[in-house]
Amino acid sequence: MAGEVRVTAGVAKVLAAFLEDPAADRYGLDLMKATDMPSGTLYPILARLRDAGWVRAEWEQPDPDASRPARRYYRLTPEGVVVAREGVAELYQKLGIATGGRGRRVAPRPSVNPGPA
Repeated sequence: MAGEVRVTAGVAKVLAAFLEDPAADRYGLDLMKATDMPSGTLYPILARLRDAGWVRAEWEQPDPDASRPARRYYRLTPEGVVVAREGVAELYQKLGIATGGRGRRVAPRPSVNPGPA
Protein backbone atom coordinates (compact mmCIF):
# COMPACT_ATOMS: atom_id res chain seq x y z
CA MET A 1 0.00 0.00 0.00
CA ALA A 2 3.04 2.25 0.28
CA GLY A 3 3.30 4.90 -2.38
CA GLU A 4 4.78 8.21 -3.25
CA VAL A 5 3.59 11.59 -2.05
CA ARG A 6 4.90 14.77 -3.59
CA VAL A 7 6.38 16.85 -0.78
CA THR A 8 4.80 20.22 -1.36
CA ALA A 9 5.08 23.12 1.09
CA GLY A 10 1.84 22.01 2.78
CA VAL A 11 2.93 18.39 3.05
CA ALA A 12 6.31 19.55 4.40
CA LYS A 13 4.56 21.59 7.12
CA VAL A 14 2.63 18.52 8.24
CA LEU A 15 5.70 16.28 8.12
CA ALA A 16 7.77 18.86 10.02
CA ALA A 17 5.09 18.94 12.74
CA PHE A 18 5.32 15.16 13.04
CA LEU A 19 9.13 15.33 13.13
CA GLU A 20 9.05 17.54 16.23
CA ASP A 21 8.46 14.26 18.09
CA PRO A 22 8.24 11.34 15.62
CA ALA A 23 7.13 8.85 18.29
CA ALA A 24 4.22 11.00 19.51
CA ASP A 25 0.61 10.44 18.59
CA ARG A 26 -0.93 13.60 17.16
CA TYR A 27 -4.61 14.34 16.59
CA GLY A 28 -6.22 16.63 14.04
CA LEU A 29 -6.76 19.77 16.12
CA ASP A 30 -3.23 19.50 17.49
CA LEU A 31 -1.84 19.29 13.94
CA MET A 32 -4.09 22.14 12.77
CA LYS A 33 -2.58 24.36 15.47
CA ALA A 34 0.99 23.19 14.78
CA THR A 35 0.72 23.80 11.03
CA ASP A 36 -1.71 26.73 11.03
CA MET A 37 -3.79 24.82 8.46
CA PRO A 38 -7.56 24.58 8.29
CA SER A 39 -9.14 21.14 8.46
CA GLY A 40 -10.01 21.21 4.75
CA THR A 41 -6.30 21.41 3.92
CA LEU A 42 -4.89 19.20 6.68
CA TYR A 43 -7.14 16.14 6.44
CA PRO A 44 -6.60 15.51 2.70
CA ILE A 45 -2.84 15.66 3.33
CA LEU A 46 -3.18 13.20 6.22
CA ALA A 47 -5.24 10.90 3.98
CA ARG A 48 -2.54 10.96 1.27
CA LEU A 49 0.19 10.29 3.85
CA ARG A 50 -1.85 7.42 5.29
CA ASP A 51 -2.53 5.94 1.85
CA ALA A 52 1.21 6.10 1.09
CA GLY A 53 2.02 4.23 4.29
CA TRP A 54 3.91 7.16 5.83
CA VAL A 55 1.36 7.75 8.61
CA ARG A 56 -0.85 5.36 10.53
CA ALA A 57 -4.15 6.39 12.09
CA GLU A 58 -6.04 4.84 14.99
CA TRP A 59 -9.14 5.85 16.89
CA GLU A 60 -8.72 6.20 20.63
CA GLN A 61 -10.76 3.98 22.88
CA PRO A 62 -13.92 5.90 23.72
CA ASP A 63 -14.24 7.09 27.29
CA PRO A 64 -17.89 7.00 28.37
CA ASP A 65 -17.21 9.85 30.81
CA ALA A 66 -15.47 12.07 28.26
CA SER A 67 -17.25 15.22 27.24
CA ARG A 68 -15.81 15.04 23.72
CA PRO A 69 -15.95 12.59 20.85
CA ALA A 70 -13.17 10.04 20.35
CA ARG A 71 -10.04 11.37 18.67
CA ARG A 72 -8.26 9.86 15.73
CA TYR A 73 -4.54 9.78 16.43
CA TYR A 74 -1.88 9.92 13.72
CA ARG A 75 1.75 8.84 13.95
CA LEU A 76 4.58 8.53 11.46
CA THR A 77 5.45 4.97 10.49
CA PRO A 78 9.15 3.98 10.51
CA GLU A 79 9.16 4.45 6.72
CA GLY A 80 7.36 7.77 7.20
CA VAL A 81 10.06 9.07 9.53
CA VAL A 82 12.74 8.35 6.93
CA VAL A 83 10.89 9.83 3.97
CA ALA A 84 9.67 12.80 6.05
CA ARG A 85 13.21 13.75 7.01
CA GLU A 86 14.44 13.32 3.44
CA GLY A 87 11.48 15.10 1.87
CA VAL A 88 11.46 18.06 4.25
CA ALA A 89 15.24 18.48 3.97
CA GLU A 90 15.08 18.31 0.17
CA LEU A 91 12.28 20.88 -0.05
CA TYR A 92 13.98 23.21 2.43
CA GLN A 93 17.22 22.89 0.46
CA LYS A 94 15.42 23.82 -2.77
CA LEU A 95 13.84 26.80 -1.01
CA GLY A 96 17.11 27.82 0.63
CA ILE A 97 15.81 27.29 4.17
CA ALA A 98 18.41 26.07 6.67
CA THR A 99 17.45 23.29 9.04
CA GLY A 100 18.91 22.38 12.38
CA GLY A 101 18.59 18.71 11.47
CA ARG A 102 15.55 16.52 12.10
CA GLY A 103 13.39 18.76 9.88
CA ARG A 104 13.30 21.86 12.07
CA ARG A 105 13.74 25.24 10.49
CA VAL A 106 16.49 27.49 11.75
CA ALA A 107 16.04 31.23 11.70
CA PRO A 108 18.71 32.95 9.63
CA ARG A 109 21.39 34.69 11.64
CA PRO A 110 21.29 38.46 11.43
CA SER A 111 24.07 39.91 9.36
CA VAL A 112 26.58 41.91 11.30
CA ASN A 113 27.33 45.28 9.82
CA PRO A 114 30.64 46.43 11.22
CA GLY A 115 29.87 49.98 10.25
CA PRO A 116 32.41 52.51 8.98
CA ALA A 117 36.03 51.66 9.64
